[in-house]
Amino acid sequence: MATLSTHVLDTSRGGPAAGVPVALESATGDPLATGVTDADGRVAPMGGELALGDYRLSFDTSAWFADAGVSGFYPEVVVAFTIGADEHFHVPLLLSPYGYSTYRGS
Repeated sequence: MATLSTHVLDTSRGGPAAGVPVALESATGDPLATGVTDADGRVAPMGGELALGDYRLSFDTSAWFADAGVSGFYPEVVVAFTIGADEHFHVPLLLSPYGYSTYRGS
């Protein structure tokens, strides 16, 4: 079985984005786990042990931007990905009010 973690960094301030609500879903939209980023911007583990397959992480950026007093363009960021091996997967989100990026981390 695979494991998953995530990390949100606020690139406009150069630091972690604490307090971002995150949801893990199956590819068909079935809810699997929820969490909120900690002071270091991390949620780990996310969802316990996961089978091979397709998943989505949904980041509620509207709530985080509102709490930060920032007007953001993207109210939600959804990252779809495939777990193809029994290993650890890390999905970081680099976030700013008008853009975001993601990649497979380690």
